[in-house]
Amino acid sequence: MTENRPVRPEPGRHNLDPHLDRYAARTAGMTASEIRALFAVASRPEVVSLAGGMPNLAALPLDTLSAQVGELIAEEGLVALQYGSAHGVPALREQICEIMALEGIKAHPDDVVVTVGSQMGLDMVTRLFCDPGDVIIAEGPSYVGALGSFAAYQADVVHVAMDDHGLVPEGLRAALAETRKAGRRVKFLYTIPNFHNPGGVTLAVERRAEIVEICRENDILIVEDNPYGLLGFSGQTYPALRSIDPDNVVYLGSFSKTFASGLRVGWVLAPHAVREKLVLAAESATLCPPTLNQLIVSRYLATHDWMGQIKTFRENYRERRDAILSALDQHMPAGCSWTKPDGGFYVWMTVPEGVDTKAMLPRAVTARVAYASGTGFYADGFGSRQLRLSYCYPTPERIREGVRRLAAVLESEMDLARTFGNVSPRSISGPQNPSPDTV
Repeated sequence: MTENRPVRPEPGRHNLDPHLDRYAARTAGMTASEIRALFAVASRPEVVSLAGGMPNLAALPLDTLSAQVGELIAEEGLVALQYGSAHGVPALREQICEIMALEGIKAHPDDVVVTVGSQMGLDMVTRLFCDPGDVIIAEGPSYVGALGSFAAYQADVVHVAMDDHGLVPEGLRAALAETRKAGRRVKFLYTIPNFHNPGGVTLAVERRAEIVEICRENDILIVEDNPYGLLGFSGQTYPALRSIDPDNVVYLGSFSKTFASGLRVGWVLAPHAVREKLVLAAESATLCPPTLNQLIVSRYLATHDWMGQIKTFRENYRERRDAILSALDQHMPAGCSWTKPDGGFYVWMTVPEGVDTKAMLPRAVTARVAYASGTGFYADGFGSRQLRLSYCYPTPERIREGVRRLAAVLESEMDLARTFGNVSPRSISGPQNPSPDTV
C-alpha cells in the first residue's frame, strides 16, 4: 500500500508552508470541512442555517445555573479550580452510571472515563485500537467528526447501508466477509443506533441483538456512540448495545445534547480491561479534564430536575421536527425523499438525479439558506445527491422559511439539469473534518 504523505510542491514552485516537509504522514488525512469555508457567511442573521447541529439552550434555567456555579466556586473552589484525575470526578462517574441505567446498562463507576466531550473519547478509542490501514465499519452515511478521527489515524472506513430501521444486518455480514476475503483487518464497528447523525433513523430493537451477535461471531469490537438517546420525542428509550454485550461494546456518552454543549463533558464506558488504557490515553491528551466543568454538571444533576429539563428539550425539538417535516411536504419538488426522525436533531434528504448538493450549496447560501451537503458524511466521496437538514436550533418559523428558500433553489437546479443534462459530481477524497457548523 502506498504510504500517504502531505503533498509536496512541484520543483521550482514556491512553498507557502515552510514546515511542509516536517509533518507526520497521518496529516495527509486531515482535510478541511467543506462547510467551514462558508461558516462566516452561513452564520449571518439573514441566512437560515439548517446546517449546524447546535443544541437550543434557550430553555435552560440560566439564573439558577448562574447561582449554582457561584455557590460551587465559593464552597469547593479550591477543588474545582485545581488539577484533577484523568479518570474523572468520582461523584459524576456514579451519576453517569445512573443515567446509563435508563437504557439498560449495568456499569461500575470505575469503568467510566470522563472526557472533554465524547469526541475526545472517540479519538482515544481510535488511537488505542487502530493502526494505519486497519478497517473500521460504519454506517453510510456517518458522523463527520468520527470520519475525521478515523482519517487522522489512517484507518480506512467501509460503509454499510442503512434503511428506515437503521443499520442493515445483511449488509454488515457482507461487508465483513468482503473485507476478510481481501485479507484486511476490521478493528471495530462504529455505530450511532439512536436518532442517527446525519441519517435521522433509529436502529430497530429487533436488529440490536443480531448486530451484536454478528460482531461477536466475527471478533469485532463495537463502538456505540449515543449522544441523542434520551431525546426521543415519545419519551421512549431503547436498549443500548452495551446492555446486550458489556464485554464487547465501548459506549460513548455526552452531556452536550442533554445539558450544555459548551461545558464539553462526555464519557467513555469501556470493558474493564480497556479502562486503564483509556485513562492513560486521557492523561497523554489533556493530563486531566476540567474539574470545574465536571463539578458543574454533577451539581446540576444532583440539584436540578434534569429529567424534566430533558422533557422540555424533547418538546422543543419535536415542535421543530414537526415544522421541518410539514414544510418539506409542502414545498419540496417531486423526486425528493427524506427520513422522518422520532428523536434527535436531523433529517437526511435525497434529491433527484442531476443535482449535486455540494455544488448547489454556495447558491443556496446566496439565497440565504444553508445546509450540510452529503459528501461530508462519507469517507469515499459518495453522498452528492444527499444533504443533512438540522432543525434543532432555528425557530419553527425560521425553519419553514428556510425550507421554502431551499425548495426554490432546488427547483432551479433541477431546471438546469433538465436543460443541460446531468453533470457527474466531483469526486471527493477523504472525509470532511467537523466545524462548529457541522457537528
